[in-house]
Amino acid sequence: MFDERQVNLVMLYLEVLTLIYFIHHRKFQARFLLTAFLIVFLFHNFHMTAHATAEELAEEAEARKLLPVQSDEIENWPTGPQTSAQAAILMEANTGIILYAKNIHEKLYPASTTKILTSLLAMENGNLDDMVSFSHEAVFSVPGDGSNMGMDEGESIPLEEALYGILVGSANEVSNAVAEYVSGSISDFTDLMNMRAKELGCTDSHFINANGLFDEDHYTSAYDLAVISRAFFQNEMLCKISNTDRYHFEPTATQPDDFYKKNKHQLVTGEIPYEGIVGGKTGYTDQSRQTLVTCAEKNGLKLICVVFKEESPEQFTDTVELFNYGFQNFQILNVSENEKKFNIENVNFFQADNDIFGNSKPILSIDADSYVIVPNMADFSDLDSTIDYHIQEENHVAKIDYTYNSVYVGSAYVNLSEYAKSIYEFDVVNAEDTSGKDDNNKTEPEKNDTTAANPEENDTIYINVKNVLIGVLIFAAFFICLFIIRALIVNNQNSRRRKNRVDRKKHRRERIRSNFDDFDF
Repeated sequence: MFDERQVNLVMLYLEVLTLIYFIHHRKFQARFLLTAFLIVFLFHNFHMTAHATAEELAEEAEARKLLPVQSDEIENWPTGPQTSAQAAILMEANTGIILYAKNIHEKLYPASTTKILTSLLAMENGNLDDMVSFSHEAVFSVPGDGSNMGMDEGESIPLEEALYGILVGSANEVSNAVAEYVSGSISDFTDLMNMRAKELGCTDSHFINANGLFDEDHYTSAYDLAVISRAFFQNEMLCKISNTDRYHFEPTATQPDDFYKKNKHQLVTGEIPYEGIVGGKTGYTDQSRQTLVTCAEKNGLKLICVVFKEESPEQFTDTVELFNYGFQNFQILNVSENEKKFNIENVNFFQADNDIFGNSKPILSIDADSYVIVPNMADFSDLDSTIDYHIQEENHVAKIDYTYNSVYVGSAYVNLSEYAKSIYEFDVVNAEDTSGKDDNNKTEPEKNDTTAANPEENDTIYINVKNVLIGVLIFAAFFICLFIIRALIVNNQNSRRRKNRVDRKKHRRERIRSNFDDFDF
């Protein structure tokens, strides 16, 4: 008995033979039959091989669903969705807090999601109006059947259009051209890629091209790519470009073609609707399979999702599930509104009200914009905190880090308030100011030149608040010591006087008693 698939395959063979017969309009001859059967045989082998490969890929995807999710091992942490990705991460973009983690440090092939770093470096080191030229190497060092937008050697487009070509059209030759524009050569640009990745905190990455074409030495991890994406999605222009579903390239004097490029990211195009999409980038090679980076913002949370090694369309559906998991299971808590342990406003020493400072505003305060991200069932009182006073950042006195069951969930700075800084700024009136001359008549460059030439004549004196407080404490301690010493000396003198009085009274009583002893009663 034949199954349905085999029956369909036989019918397909017959249709192919019939089509070939009617095309040739002649009787079956030996040569013709041999050719037809050869075509059918090859088609059959191709079909069976493709079917076997699809089955193998499906089995691999099912096996990946059984891989452990490390974030599920955290006590009282929301259980994450089961994904068919080899690695996946859900990270809060503003803080770097990790909400979901699955093999996030495994080194994998990023494919075209590499172009996130390429575009970031272009924005950081280029000008959107600059022209990007296409060299022979940029155009012909990538496969012609790969992702491209048909640029020819000698053509040029503005950097802004090049970024649309990279992020919307995923054009490999445009990535090469941008690399040459930024660094002079592709090899120098990859050096810059690795250096920038290290600066951002990446530890599992090594890049050797600007477009993500497969190479065994070109790899990254879900965590590293999320870290790179944090910097990418902080740039409004890159968010706008990567969230464009379709872009029109119009002809110019240096690029004669008129064409459109459509984004393949289905959450960006709306093929899979999702509220709050900020942008993203797709990627695919045979070795990497489907890779995807997406950013979405909702309910005060800005989340970055990275999935590696999936089969289409699971990279999109798993991303949606991960976003739903993040937005539905986590909450934001403002630190300054909830913190009690480090509530500086209740410490009188740091207040300026009816004391030597003469005002009620606090000198130190917790940053009002700092927040933590915790599971919905958690409360701020469930968090552990540590405070670090050894920080080198301007206006920050200390930093408080918060953890929930040993997992980092956010931090806050203890800042010197703007009011406190103004207390210790004293204006010095120059003789020129008292002469009645109007400084507004001077041009801005003249004022700046005068200040630069005579820095010692700056009108503002800045006082180090910590040093002033230390000085006051030392001064007070000195006078307290003097008071104690004086009290001891006075007390010693009074003790001697009392002793002398007691001795005199004793001697007086003894004389009186001896006088009475002289009489014989």
